[in-house]
Amino acid sequence: MIKNKQSICAYNAFYLSLKMRAAEAAFSARAGRVRTIAARAVFALLFLSALTTPAGVKAQQWNVVGTAGFSAEKTFSTSLAFNGSTPYVAYSDGGNSDKAAVMKFDGTNWVAVGKAGFSAGAAGYISLAFYGTTPYVAYEDDGNGSKTTVMKFDGTNWVAVGKAGFSAGSATFISLAFNGSTPYVAYSDARNGDKAAMMKFDGTNWVSVGKAGFSAGRAFYTSLAFYGSMPYVAYSDFANSRKATVMKFDGTNWVGVGAAGFSAGEVDNTSLSFNGSTPYVAYKDGATSEKATVMKFDGASWVNVGAAGFSAGVAFDISLAFYGSTPYVAYGDGGNSNKATVQKFDLFSETAAVASGSGNGSLRIFPTQTRGMISVASEKAPVDLIEVFDVDGRLLMKKASAAQLDLSALPAGMYLIKARAAGETAAQKVFKE
Repeated sequence: MIKNKQSICAYNAFYLSLKMRAAEAAFSARAGRVRTIAARAVFALLFLSALTTPAGVKAQQWNVVGTAGFSAEKTFSTSLAFNGSTPYVAYSDGGNSDKAAVMKFDGTNWVAVGKAGFSAGAAGYISLAFYGTTPYVAYEDDGNGSKTTVMKFDGTNWVAVGKAGFSAGSATFISLAFNGSTPYVAYSDARNGDKAAMMKFDGTNWVSVGKAGFSAGRAFYTSLAFYGSMPYVAYSDFANSRKATVMKFDGTNWVGVGAAGFSAGEVDNTSLSFNGSTPYVAYKDGATSEKATVMKFDGASWVNVGAAGFSAGVAFDISLAFYGSTPYVAYGDGGNSNKATVQKFDLFSETAAVASGSGNGSLRIFPTQTRGMISVASEKAPVDLIEVFDVDGRLLMKKASAAQLDLSALPAGMYLIKARAAGETAAQKVFKE
């Protein structure tokens, strides 16, 4: 079983969905992709458990799920997804001629899902996703001209979804996602000058979604996500100096989301995810010495989420995911011997931990859930200042020399309230109904 299970107290255990993809040279062909793993893969699937602690104090730890290094041989192009609470990992299996393999954690051990090495040939750029309880895998298929193939596990065998090798030409940077029951794949399309392309399975055939090769120029590191039924694709845009671009399909055409090439510099390893209706993109940022940066679209323009280039060193194989409204970024950390690092941008834990630590308990913010009014009680001195921040750290409201503040004008959601009195500060998460 998962170690330290007793640490799950106030919250349900949750798994952070991370994808670890092998480092690929930006201009490499399939034959040129070099695996840099010298020994057997030591792939530690980790879970993050939240502990019961005083308000604003961080207490979290990472634990290995099952055995570290559970694959039989070296791996690359790993992809992680969940079936309920069960983690699955797809990868290119060095013990089976680099063919595709999938394993799952059964609560005690990592076990194979169907036959190991089930693809016709070597598999690269693997992307794993679920429809219901059925795992699907998309990959670059060396057994079919390096074109895109999608397979699913029917409970006994891995079977092709439609035609194997269905893309017009060879495909790289493949990303798989579902709209309802329909699988979609986005990729860099060699038949169309390495421009971005998307296809979906209509129940019989794989068909293009909009124009094939819809990007203005070459598109690398394509990342696909849905908002409702609308597909969005982020990528490194060669028509705009390899800066980040996001496009969406409006039902007829592919259109830009904000400005094309919105990042400050060149990007690699783009990863797209949604917080509600807001698209976020994480990437390796050429403008900050290849450190990690996250941006979001605020409805008018792309803006930084926190500091640009927030990783300690070069970041690679970046993956972005949300737990609630909190963005998490996983990456290979060049500032820490290329080991895995996960960071989150969470005003409520990062800022609150600092703010709460500066007081001695004589300053209190209440209630923690309100339709409008919040109050601050100070035992020692009058309240100097109350401030209200949103989840991205933006100051929304402030009031000086007051012990109450009305939040009724704000939309429902979570906010951070900070208060100060005679040099003492306190912070509290408050949910506005």
